[in-house]
Amino acid sequence: MNPLSRTLSAAALTATLALAAAPFAQAQQPAAAAATDYPSKPIRFVVPFPPGSGTDVGARFFARKLGELTGQPVIVDNRAGANGFIAVKAVTSAPADGYTLLMGSNSTLATNVALFKQLPYDPVKDLAPVSTLMRSPIVLIVPAQSPYKTLKDLIDAARAKPGQTTFASGSAAYQLMGELFSEKAGIKLLNVPYKGAPEAVNATISAQTDLGFADITATMELLRGGKLRALAIAADQRLAGLADVPTAREQGIAGFSGDTWTGVAAPANTPKPVVDKLSELFVKILAMPETIEFYAKQNVVVMKGGQDELRSFQREQIEVWKRIASSAKIELQ
Repeated sequence: MNPLSRTLSAAALTATLALAAAPFAQAQQPAAAAATDYPSKPIRFVVPFPPGSGTDVGARFFARKLGELTGQPVIVDNRAGANGFIAVKAVTSAPADGYTLLMGSNSTLATNVALFKQLPYDPVKDLAPVSTLMRSPIVLIVPAQSPYKTLKDLIDAARAKPGQTTFASGSAAYQLMGELFSEKAGIKLLNVPYKGAPEAVNATISAQTDLGFADITATMELLRGGKLRALAIAADQRLAGLADVPTAREQGIAGFSGDTWTGVAAPANTPKPVVDKLSELFVKILAMPETIEFYAKQNVVVMKGGQDELRSFQREQIEVWKRIASSAKIELQ
């Protein structure tokens, strides 16, 4: 091949490679531009539970802080019901542009997998992780006027009437906590499901159910006000704000430990640069002294934020609750 032919061949190859790379480069430009301009309009936080739930309280706090950092309004959109399916659908059906986010909980992001045969979404494949947020201990509560003064009182009564003692649950996570407690205590309880923690707590206050399981953020003020009584903390140690309430372990029920947790996710196809920017913003908020103080007052632990942290923790929790559901012989819905 003469020098001129080699030159022409090299030029042709370069042109061919340039043409092949053009679509990829063009695809990357909108994503990069979107991240540079993001956010340029209001952001929506979709919450799977009603106002007043622990997830909702956290969403409103983060909405305010994110709005301060970005200069854009952040709207909290409560889509309660159907085990969180409605909220997740609202997010996965929205444009994947970073302006619609799921303020998810352990039920929507993990434990639903352990309860449903045909979950209408895949919490791993259909959602892009943005960041973990917080963990909140679960408490076993009874009405203030309940005859059960101790955990032993409750267990003795439940053993005397298997399957007749009712517990309120506001999500799949709380239902599984109830099943876990039943297994560890050697009793059979009857689950009464509600749309969210506030409804489940109200049902317990009014004695529509014998007991309930809820996170500390949804019950702390009610416990302090004497409207509820806590019989046990599902944690390894007592809480500073409820120092007089013993753990389940202290009362002879080993293995009954768990908490609710929250994380934020975006639709799966959201451009990576946008997700990266969102993640950085949430990690920044988590590190703020105001955030740590806000949650410390509620006996809630701020988690280490980040995309990888949420994805790895989510996968771990899915396996944990699958094992619990299997061990408790829960029939999938």
